[in-house]
Amino acid sequence: MNAVKQHINALENEKRKSDALKLVELIEEASGYEADLRKNVICFGKYHYKYESGREGDSAVVAFVPRKPHLVVYIMPGFSKYQKLLASLGKHKTGSSCLYINKLEDVDMKVLKKLVKRSVIEMQGKYDCTAV
Repeated sequence: MNAVKQHINALENEKRKSDALKLVELIEEASGYEADLRKNVICFGKYHYKYESGREGDSAVVAFVPRKPHLVVYIMPGFSKYQKLLASLGKHKTGSSCLYINKLEDVDMKVLKKLVKRSVIEMQGKYDCTAV
């Protein structure tokens, strides 16, 4: 966790630091995994994937990056099963597996926690997920 805190404390924007620390706490509680820093990404848990093409590797069960314009939360299974939660989340944007949040005040933290928890449960149902 020290590397995670050092990474967050190195951020220039005080609001982004505060939000990142809160997000670490929220995701640790929701996922059951401790935060770990991997290549400037704050990761929680890991799983091994293997595609039909033969490509394989390891990835985080859930992760986030505190970027300058927004926080990017990686919801690995994507959002197709979570439309009702997203509708009540608050101000955000999504990509295929990326949830973009400007600041935590823009979203309902209880809904965000549910979203993270449900995505982790979905990943654990598909893969052998472990702590790092």
